[in-house]
Amino acid sequence: MRLILLGPPGAGKGTQATFICRRFGIPQISTGDMLRAAVKAGTPLGLEAKKVMDSGALVGDDIIIGLVKERITQPDCANGFLFDGFPRTYIQAYILEGLMLKLHTSLNCLISLSVPEEESVRRLMNRGMTSGRSDDNESVIRNRLKEYNQKTLPVLQFYRDKGIYVEVDGTVGIEAVHRKITEIIRNELGKRLFNVVLFGYPGSGRGSQGKALARKFGLEYVATGAMLEEEIKSATETGKRITALYDEGQLVPDEIVVQLIEKKLATSKDVKGFIFKGFPRTLVQSYILDGLLQKHGSAISQIVEIEVPTLELIRRLDERSKTAGCMPYDTSTSKIVKRLHEHETKTVPVIAKYNQLHGVLKIDGVGTFDEVFARIATGIEEGFKSMR
Repeated sequence: MRLILLGPPGAGKGTQATFICRRFGIPQISTGDMLRAAVKAGTPLGLEAKKVMDSGALVGDDIIIGLVKERITQPDCANGFLFDGFPRTYIQAYILEGLMLKLHTSLNCLISLSVPEEESVRRLMNRGMTSGRSDDNESVIRNRLKEYNQKTLPVLQFYRDKGIYVEVDGTVGIEAVHRKITEIIRNELGKRLFNVVLFGYPGSGRGSQGKALARKFGLEYVATGAMLEEEIKSATETGKRITALYDEGQLVPDEIVVQLIEKKLATSKDVKGFIFKGFPRTLVQSYILDGLLQKHGSAISQIVEIEVPTLELIRRLDERSKTAGCMPYDTSTSKIVKRLHEHETKTVPVIAKYNQLHGVLKIDGVGTFDEVFARIATGIEEGFKSMR
């Protein structure tokens, strides 16, 4: 969720911003906080901002948007963020729109807390009685409201014209505003694709489970192996390259895999989401997938790892090598061991990365197909509920 929260002084933005970020697990982004953090850290932009601030001038939009770009490209913003009080001007709205396009993403909605001027004055005057803040006096308050009306109301019209503006009555009480905002965000989440990445060592059952889960939840199954096999079956030049790599027990290079996934994402219409099996296998591929999904206005919703003991994996793969379902890397013990080792060294770090960013649902993969399927399905159902 990529949100903007605006409202006049005294509308309760701070309270509602804290609520939204805690409820939906996204970071709160305030230009003031970013400026202070950058100055304290002594970053290049922070030093530039400090020089301007020390001179008594206002920090320019070029510095502000630079800080915004740095902030929203950090890992904790992967699943969204909330702009608190930004953009403040029509020009900043245009600049932010350009930045979103450059990053191949977009805002979901702007939530505007509507409070009449006299109510804002009353609230801030009451706060001034206990806060001791020098700016909580009527003269300063009315000047701040005048500036909001002159500079920020045009921003609301900008997003109203884009069709992503939602107004919330800020006079109905904190809890009622909470409920209304929750309803708005859940409606937005209902439009979002549910994307699952299914991890597990070769032999863990990802393929059969992934197909069954896709059918149950109405997701598009994206299996790099199947797409690569189709290239081989079609005897394309790419397919011949893939065959040679398989014979050597090597992974297929990213440029081949990415082109196939990009095509799949672009041509799949009216789907609820995707379930990825066999990709990403490396840290580089994980960043590629994040970028591909972001380009299509989406993100990873859930990570699932099927856990099976090593000896059981070897037993399964050895049995599969004697069937029609034998994979190219099942044909000898040395190839099986090499493939398991590659997963250990290249894919396990990817799972660790996602566990840190999103959390990974770990599923016991030992048991019958139906038993394992039921465990995974229960976890995905919970994921659907929490997203909605």
